[in-house]
Amino acid sequence: MIFRQLYEPISSTYTYLLGCEETGLAVLVDPVINAVQRDLDEVRKHGLMLAYTLDTHIHADHITSALQLKQKVGSKIAAPAMEGLPCTDVGIEEGKLFQVGSLNFTPLHTPGHTDGHFAYIFQDRVFSGDALLIDGCGRTDFQNGDTDELYRTVNEKLFALPEDYLVYPAHDYHDRRVSTIAQEKNRNPRLGQGKTLEEFREIMRNLNLDYPKFIDYAVPGNRQCGVCPPDLPEHLQEYCQRMVHSPQG
Repeated sequence: MIFRQLYEPISSTYTYLLGCEETGLAVLVDPVINAVQRDLDEVRKHGLMLAYTLDTHIHADHITSALQLKQKVGSKIAAPAMEGLPCTDVGIEEGKLFQVGSLNFTPLHTPGHTDGHFAYIFQDRVFSGDALLIDGCGRTDFQNGDTDELYRTVNEKLFALPEDYLVYPAHDYHDRRVSTIAQEKNRNPRLGQGKTLEEFREIMRNLNLDYPKFIDYAVPGNRQCGVCPPDLPEHLQEYCQRMVHSPQG
């Protein structure tokens, strides 16, 4: 199995490349539209063919490259079925294994950050999207987010995984790349250390986060599997333009 963690600095997004060495098929988890060429170069460098893109949810801070990759190389689009996106080729459901060559992903419906959010278990790791971040979690104040649901999701589904499972989140804003279930249970300041639901509610009520600056463009664009709006303001155009440089994991 080939595995690469790729970082997009404008939205601080991690994209994950997984490749099946037997079939040469590859999957990109949470790809970003302004990193299309970087990702294709990485796929080709390993002698792979991109078979699928796989998103964890409808993102509010970047636009997925699922549609553009499909147009460029014929990859198929996989996304949570409950979102009802007509542009997807495969609808992901909990309890239904997602297989690409020898790569087997176990989908977990993990609502709270958004109502249609999914995480994906792969071998000894979990791609947790925004449901569980390193020492944090996704916000719950937009896209049908729900604080109580996120608390239940993390405690009943993600924290129930084996403690040595690796946690690969969709974002990190402090140059961290990976955690474990044990680490998050022990030290996550929002959800770890046995936090009660009421403690978590209080934490989330007092985050005082700004309104996401790209959400009004990203959400409708992602509901079309990755379309950049033609009226994007100049100060936001870097979210859709090809990056000149991007550090890779």
